[in-house]
Amino acid sequence: MSQTIWVNGEQAASVSAFDRGLAYGDGLFATMRCRGAEVLFIESHLLRLAQGAHRLGFPLPDAAALSEQITKACEQGAKHFTQDYCLKLLVSRGTGGRGYMPPQTPTPTCVLSLHEIPAHYRQWQAAGIKLQLSPVTLGQQPLLAGIKHLNRLEQVLIRTHKLDDGFDDWLVCDTAGNIIEASMANLFFIKGHTVFTPSLDQAGVAGVMREQLLLWFVEAGFTLEVRRVSPNELADFDHVLASNSLFGAVPVNGIAKHSFSHSPLLTQLLHDLKIIL
Repeated sequence: MSQTIWVNGEQAASVSAFDRGLAYGDGLFATMRCRGAEVLFIESHLLRLAQGAHRLGFPLPDAAALSEQITKACEQGAKHFTQDYCLKLLVSRGTGGRGYMPPQTPTPTCVLSLHEIPAHYRQWQAAGIKLQLSPVTLGQQPLLAGIKHLNRLEQVLIRTHKLDDGFDDWLVCDTAGNIIEASMANLFFIKGHTVFTPSLDQAGVAGVMREQLLLWFVEAGFTLEVRRVSPNELADFDHVLASNSLFGAVPVNGIAKHSFSHSPLLTQLLHDLKIIL
């Protein structure tokens, strides 16, 4: 594939050295699963970006122009990829300002890139994963909680640790000891006809696929609780699911010493949301 990176709509592979995304992590990003020329759940991704930009206090690029850039990128992706692929969209506040102080009238930088979906995600979806408790905890910051912002240093620190044999990813808590997420996925805990998912009002990323699963469980008639979840509760749950935009939803076979069976709901959920790899 000749060029898979676009900066502000133009084929390029670099941004300004003074971009605030580089200097301060001042921006947002989204990783979207694409099928042919279609971006799955595109409206939800763009809405989440708009909400994040509003909370950070800078405008997104013009909606029509951004949609045109995404369309052109996916046209290239449809020609190159024979299976689902990833479109990454990064939007920073752009350049300018004095030190931390942002410019009064920012001009955002928009970067689009295309990538393969990791091959092992298909195996994860079929066979499930096991999570190890991370020694790194997430700081509580309600002003940033839920946003998929560019400052991912906590996740970088999480991934610098080596998983023990037999584990696939990390279970991450916040500094108060509450379960928040996996290193790159949201979590759902199922007990009978009730589904629990961690509250993300203090830390963590509220993923687009998390939103889709929340809606699916409600429409399927489950009792849904968004609340604090403690590691001490793990023995109480029957099934656990992890979700993100690229692998959709995968069963969690175990967390630390606790084991879980595969939920019979998963096959129908994957079919209904059209997220089978």
